[in-house]
Amino acid sequence: MNEVNKQTIELYAKQLRVPSFNRYPDVIKQLNKDQGYDDFLVALMKQELEARTESNRQRKIKSANFPYLKTIDELDFSRFEHLTEAFINELASCDFVDNRQNIVMIGNPGTGKTHLSIALGIKACMQGMNVKFFTAANLSNELIEAQDNHKLIRLEKQISKADLLIIDELSYLTFNRHQSELLFKVIADRAERKSIIVSTNLSFSEWTTMFENTTMVTALIDRLTFRSHVLNMNSEHPYRAEHAAKVTASKRGGKKYAES
Repeated sequence: MNEVNKQTIELYAKQLRVPSFNRYPDVIKQLNKDQGYDDFLVALMKQELEARTESNRQRKIKSANFPYLKTIDELDFSRFEHLTEAFINELASCDFVDNRQNIVMIGNPGTGKTHLSIALGIKACMQGMNVKFFTAANLSNELIEAQDNHKLIRLEKQISKADLLIIDELSYLTFNRHQSELLFKVIADRAERKSIIVSTNLSFSEWTTMFENTTMVTALIDRLTFRSHVLNMNSEHPYRAEHAAKVTASKRGGKKYAES
C-alpha cells in the first residue's frame, strides 16, 4: 500500500472514530487465502467492537472510584468459613444486580469484605453495568458537602444512575440525625429498583450504636435485607490479623538473628 492511502486510512479512522481500523494489517495477516473482502470487513468491525467494549469496561471501572482493584481470582476461598466457592461464583455472575437484589456482608475486620465487594463491583463493570463505590464515611461527607453547596439533588441523581452502589465500612463512625437521614434516603430510593452492597463489622442488633434515630435503623435494615443476600463473613482467623502476626514474628526473628 502506498503512503498516501495509508495516511488517508488513518485520517478516515480518526474522523469516523474507529481507531482500531488502523490495525488493518493485523487483520489481513489472520485471513485465509479463501476469505474475501466481506470476511476482511467483518473481522475489522469485530476488532473495533472488541476494542470499544474493552474501553467501555475500563471507563466504568475508573468511574466506579474503587480504592484499589481486586478480583474474584485473587480470593482465597479457603478463608471463608461460612461461604462456599460455588456461592461466591454465583454472586460473581451479577444476576443479583439484574434481579435488583442487595448484598449485606457482616463480619469482623480483615475477613475479605472489601475485597469481595470490589471484586463483585469489577465483575459488574465488566458486564457493562454502572457501579459506584463509597466508604460510608465518604458518602456521608459528600452528601453533606453537596447539600451545603446546593448540589445535593445532582449528587443523588448521579448515585441513582448506578446499577450497583457499594457502601463499605458501615460501622466505623457514628452518624448524627442529619447524616442518618441523608444516608437513609440514598438507600431507600434504591429499594426494589437498584442493587446495593453494604459491608459492616456490626451485627444488625448493633446498628443502633451508629445512628441516633433507632426507628430509622429498623426501616434501614428492612429495606436492605428485603430481596437480599446476607453474608456471614465472620472468621476466627481474619487474614489481616494473621498477616500482621506473621510480619511481627518475622521482624522479631530477624532481630534475634542479628543479635546472636
